[in-house]
Amino acid sequence: MTTGRWLKEIGWRHLVGIIVIIYCLVPLLYVLSASLKPNSNLTGSNKLFQEVSFANYAALSGTDYWHWITNSLIISSITAIGTVLMASAAAYAFSRYRFKGREATLTFLLLVQMFPQMLAFVALFLLLLALKDVFPVLGLNSQLGLIFVYLGGALGSNTFLMYGFFKTVPLEIDEAARIDGASHAQIFWGIIMRLVTPVLAVVGLLSFITSFGDFVIAKVVLQTPDKFTLAVGMYNWAADARTAPWGLFAAGAVVAAIPVIILFQFLQRYIVSGLTAGGVKG
Repeated sequence: MTTGRWLKEIGWRHLVGIIVIIYCLVPLLYVLSASLKPNSNLTGSNKLFQEVSFANYAALSGTDYWHWITNSLIISSITAIGTVLMASAAAYAFSRYRFKGREATLTFLLLVQMFPQMLAFVALFLLLLALKDVFPVLGLNSQLGLIFVYLGGALGSNTFLMYGFFKTVPLEIDEAARIDGASHAQIFWGIIMRLVTPVLAVVGLLSFITSFGDFVIAKVVLQTPDKFTLAVGMYNWAADARTAPWGLFAAGAVVAAIPVIILFQFLQRYIVSGLTAGGVKG
């Protein structure tokens, strides 16, 4: 293959790939460099890794950072698990049973996906404000209330996503299990949930990342520092750009990325695995 032909057919793809990699890596390197520089600021961090010190990471212990990240991990983990369980149960019902209003409900779920949850934050604020007088545990400044808001917002889109995946599981598997005496619960938990593990991993990962990094809704619901999530707490550090501790902020951002990376690495083998391989080999 000549050089010109190689550039025309394959080489340009390598060039695009290199540009994309540089585009993604430069901001990450900038944040990492800022986190390793004592008393870092936005204008003084243009030279990458000019100084290397872990003082900013050590300084996190003197703040509420670890309390905030613990709150975020708890809220995001419960939200991810709840989303997977609720969406999978709904998707199983829609894909396996025929009932009145099924098509209309599926259409409604499709339409709900078109509107981001943050468009309703004013309504959410008023709703939680009213609930606080009746059920304080679900009202404003309640982490449980925030979890319920996340679950309600994620149910529609994730149910529709799982529905398409559940439809690919042959009904003959259910019928064979019933002949063997399996109940609906045994079919759902013992067979179907094992076959749809890839989509469960995807939904759980996306739900965790979305709630872990959410700021707008968490800022509306949570009002005291002891209830803050990581995004809300770190926002207060950077609220005033003139006095913001950018080195501390960058160190917190680097540490916050670790749980997401670990979770992605753990779920990667489920995400890339195929439904057919699991069903045929089972």
